[in-house]
Amino acid sequence: MTDIVDELQWRGLIALSTDEDALRKAFADGPVTFYCGFDPTAPSLHLGNLVQILTMRRIQQAGNRPLGLVGGATGLIGDPKPNAERTLNSPDVVAQWVERLRAQIAPLLDFEGPHAAIMVNNLDWTQGLSAIEFLRDIGKHFRINKMIAKEAVSRRLNSEAGIGYTEFSYQILQGMDFLELFRRHGCTLQTGGSDQWGNLTSGTDLIHRVDPEAVVHALATPLITKADGTKFGKTESGTVWLDPEMTTPYAFFQFWLNADDRDVSKFLRIFSFKSHEEIEELERQTEERPQARAAQRALAEELTTLVHGAEQTAAVTAASKALFGQGELAELDEKTLAASLSEVPHVQVAELGLVVDLFAEVGLVASKSAARRTVKEGGAYVNNVKVAAEDAVPAKEDLLHGRWLVLRRGKKNLAAVEVTGA
Repeated sequence: MTDIVDELQWRGLIALSTDEDALRKAFADGPVTFYCGFDPTAPSLHLGNLVQILTMRRIQQAGNRPLGLVGGATGLIGDPKPNAERTLNSPDVVAQWVERLRAQIAPLLDFEGPHAAIMVNNLDWTQGLSAIEFLRDIGKHFRINKMIAKEAVSRRLNSEAGIGYTEFSYQILQGMDFLELFRRHGCTLQTGGSDQWGNLTSGTDLIHRVDPEAVVHALATPLITKADGTKFGKTESGTVWLDPEMTTPYAFFQFWLNADDRDVSKFLRIFSFKSHEEIEELERQTEERPQARAAQRALAEELTTLVHGAEQTAAVTAASKALFGQGELAELDEKTLAASLSEVPHVQVAELGLVVDLFAEVGLVASKSAARRTVKEGGAYVNNVKVAAEDAVPAKEDLLHGRWLVLRRGKKNLAAVEVTGA
């Protein structure tokens, strides 16, 4: 492994740092104990969180010890949203989400060996703390003028919504987390996204006030942007989650496979664990033969395997090929087929009818006459079998898992029909 700071820079993962030279020296003298926090404000982590987890993984692989903090306390409050107060979830819901997030983070870090990761929960050091103790021991170190200058707070102060004390106090809690981990585990580095910079530096400032001799660091990754201006980690159907019940492995795979050529180099550097040489070769292939989508496919396979496992990757890869006539649709298991068909235009019908009617109803063609032309020209397929007659009607035996037909116009235009009355 090269110098980890150089590695993070090459991958575009350093947006802000309290003192890059001092951090570089700390890593060289290492090992460094560091942490990143994740709040259970939803039942799953998403792609933005994955940036942080994989950054932790890189730093650990360079010989340092990660602490994965899932905020059972801060999750009850939530950091300030840009435009409105957060909806506060019940303690029981937050506790359930804590366990779900821990289970998503754990497989991506190494919990054995000399630099074994540790999972921590900030509820452990806050639930027994009285309000008076909190104000006397922690609150006294914070200055209001600095707190309101933090970007997340100042933005809300200048909005019509304003900001409540609950969210305003979040930075104190996150600062206290760093102090506690500094005391309990010798933690000297906190990582996070650049939008969290105010909260990250709340921790370094607090530690310096409590212990002026302490040497601690904060490191922030940049927010990821997409070339087309849309928000990273979002699709037409919404956020890309790590939970397979919220975003199917097939949809997760397709997100990476469909990455814009202008973005794929950036995504490879941020998310892939391939070597510099391998990534540069994929970048070259994208530049010379973009239609092959070699970089997107490599990224989709690597990330899907990392998050969902090799078995799921094999299943979604088979589904992706089969949908376009390069494999047997009948061999796909029902769950994988259902997930893949949910990503294409689809309709439900009560009974089977003419193929040309189904093509028109699902929107693969503009009209029934257009559907007949497609059949006549040899471009209509049902379950990858070319439709030979304009009056063709699928049989019940053609239904995949007794429910679906996969329709295709030409090589790339897909749709699905689910027969509910079969």
